[in-house]
Amino acid sequence: MTEREQPTSEATNRQADDALHRALHQTWRNPPGWRAAAAVNHSTIAQRFMLTGGAFFLIAGVLAMLIRAQLALPRHDFMGVEAYNQAFTMHGTLMMFLFAVPMLQGIAAYLLPKMIGARDLVFPRLSAFGYWCYVFGGVIFTSSLAFELAPDAGWFMYTPLSSNVYSPGINSDFWLIGITFVEISTMAAAIELAVSVLRTRAAGMALQRMPVFAWAMLVTSLMIVIGFPPLILGSLLLELERAAGWAFFDPTRGGDPLLWAHLFWLFGHPEVYIIFLPATGLISTMVPVFAGRPLVGYRWVVASLIGIGFLSFGLWVHHMFTLGIPALAQAFFSAASMLVGIPTAVQIFAWLATLWTGRPRWEVPMLWIAAFLVVFVAGGLTGVMLALVPFNWQVHDTHFVVAHFHYVLVGGMLFPLLAGLYYWLPHMSGRMPSKRLSRAGFWLTVIGFNGTFLVMHWTGLLGMPRRVYTYEPGLGWEWPNLISSVFGFVMAFGVVTVLLDLALHWRLGRRAEVNPWKADTLEWATAMPAEAYNFASQPAVHTRHPLWTRPGLPAEIAAGRHALARGVAARETLGSSPVAARPTELIVLPGNSWLPFHAALLIALLCVMLLLKLYWLAAIAAAGAALVLLRWSWVNGDHPGYGAPHEEQEAETAVHGVRLRPHTHGADGPGLWGMKFTLLADGALFSSLLFGWFYLWTVAPGWQAPARPAVGWWPLLAVTVLAAAASGLMAQAVGRLRAGRAHGLVARFTVAGLLALSAAGGLALLGFGLALRPSAQAHDAIVAVTLLYLGVHTLLAGMLALMQTARVRAGLVGAHRPYEPGVVAAFGHYTAGACAVAWLALALVPRGWA
Repeated sequence: MTEREQPTSEATNRQADDALHRALHQTWRNPPGWRAAAAVNHSTIAQRFMLTGGAFFLIAGVLAMLIRAQLALPRHDFMGVEAYNQAFTMHGTLMMFLFAVPMLQGIAAYLLPKMIGARDLVFPRLSAFGYWCYVFGGVIFTSSLAFELAPDAGWFMYTPLSSNVYSPGINSDFWLIGITFVEISTMAAAIELAVSVLRTRAAGMALQRMPVFAWAMLVTSLMIVIGFPPLILGSLLLELERAAGWAFFDPTRGGDPLLWAHLFWLFGHPEVYIIFLPATGLISTMVPVFAGRPLVGYRWVVASLIGIGFLSFGLWVHHMFTLGIPALAQAFFSAASMLVGIPTAVQIFAWLATLWTGRPRWEVPMLWIAAFLVVFVAGGLTGVMLALVPFNWQVHDTHFVVAHFHYVLVGGMLFPLLAGLYYWLPHMSGRMPSKRLSRAGFWLTVIGFNGTFLVMHWTGLLGMPRRVYTYEPGLGWEWPNLISSVFGFVMAFGVVTVLLDLALHWRLGRRAEVNPWKADTLEWATAMPAEAYNFASQPAVHTRHPLWTRPGLPAEIAAGRHALARGVAARETLGSSPVAARPTELIVLPGNSWLPFHAALLIALLCVMLLLKLYWLAAIAAAGAALVLLRWSWVNGDHPGYGAPHEEQEAETAVHGVRLRPHTHGADGPGLWGMKFTLLADGALFSSLLFGWFYLWTVAPGWQAPARPAVGWWPLLAVTVLAAAASGLMAQAVGRLRAGRAHGLVARFTVAGLLALSAAGGLALLGFGLALRPSAQAHDAIVAVTLLYLGVHTLLAGMLALMQTARVRAGLVGAHRPYEPGVVAAFGHYTAGACAVAWLALALVPRGWA
């Protein structure tokens, strides 16, 4: 090449690169102005999650300062008992439900696609829907403060304190309805993150090469899918008891208040690790960077994450040692509570070994990591103390437990979160944080935190109970409380300093260079700040440290030298196999849409109407939400409003030597995986309901079952047969589609839909024919809820099957598009299985027991 040709060639390449980026920007950009509410891009939604979570954190922090001001002096009348109860209930709920989990899921939604080499999460509209549910649910819940109707029964809502007798009015309803609405967001994010990690990794990024943070979020998402449904069920049952008078937790009508404690802590103790595991993933990502070497014991760290996720579901009685639990159960759960410390210690030693064998750089993120290691280990040691039943009896419901709780959650979540924010801030803004202000915020926060809660351990050992708004002088609690309150305000100043630093750096921070921390993970190969499409081309990854192995990778990606370097009208990302990450399909993603906003808004209206007891308006809002969700389901696949490519030549491409077509052309797309995870959550909720049935039957002292089982053996069996027949027809249709035969598809799905609707009708007739008295007996209340659960599922299965009939007629489903029927059939199979299990539990087992 001559000297004259060289610059011409480079200019041509630059023009081609610019054209590629312009085309991708046009496809992926957010709508301007107020229309940005319809955006579905993961970076936009994730940043909204983090900003909203920060707002709820500030509200919870102000409430914490009010609590500390009240407890600073004995007989202090700064707050009355009612205001104090509302303050600590709202503080705990905001921190646990509206800050900790949503904030970490927001960070994960921002980072994971970039870490695993994807252009977006796999269900963008679900991301947007989850965010709007989070905002509207949080606003509904927090508005109770403005109306002076805030919940005051504690963030754990123990019955009977939260029941109508002791909590009249709608205070507790704000918690039950608002937080359940927020949990829709959490579940949606968990399902999406899990499917995205398994199905959209870069080619070659097999499970054994996946970043530890991706492993942490995969385990966490599975824990949410299994762990949140018990609380959702408990909240629904308690709201039914409060609003309709149904008996679930009232011992005089066959219920048991301990059922709420079991359902809550079946969620509550895994929740601690749901908060902790993402933070450990952040630490495992940052420690190797600042140590300048790979993480020691990668496989052991991954195994410990999985072990903690598994063990966390066997610890819930740890919180109930003083509630009359049998001694054998106390011994088992005490041992399990100590056992979970082993995989936790594995991670801690892996981090220490990495730092010990590396050359640590004490940048600001590393300071927060060091504070995390010290504080969290201290909190873990007090956790082992509380796992010992005799010691637990002595300090239960004292300030010792409050101190332990904050050492674990602030040390185990907030400090790693702040380390992560400082670490990835240049990625979001393209600027570096201030070294002076960030260090001042660090020292004020850490000193203030330890001054507050280290002393609080001593306050608890002196016998001060938690959840009391004042205390008498002369008990030895004056000085410890005053010290805790003073240092609490020091910590508040530190947090404000950190937030000020984070805010100012967007305008005043110096420009960051490419990969400023010299990191190894793939997210630093994007632009800073990242474009909406993340990667102009999607690279193959065959190592755990792609940027250490190939420092020039960012430039190669931007130049379009890797997969999918094309500017088509559709939003597309590479689909891969779940284990080996072999390219399998083009996942075509939807464009910007108002459907998530409208659906969440109508559900919010439903919640408000339920709070106000305007049930006819609630029914209208529910019908509207159902119609919008059905429209959402219709605008899918190859529907023109979804965002699929319209040009046949764009429908397939070659990636790493493999010919790929859009996921709607196959049978194992991400939607099927999303349905499987949804059904796993659905099964966890149904299992919790069956747990309640058998628990009350065997434990509740006032349980009153009829002499003969209320549900006859044949009516529910008939419903099961109808549901199974519908499921069989769906399976047959899917099998024929996968064999390339579409003949008879309309008939099969039509008959399957009618059979499922017949099952729903049969359940309605059964429910009315049994003459149940759910407000009089817990037995009848559980039966009624079970029949309602089955009725909703059979009705939905029928509607979805008939919708498939319509989509076949519209040309959106067929042998050329076999994707959707498999998703619907999976729901049909689950519904038939649930009917069979309910028949066994309600009809057969009571007969055998009798």
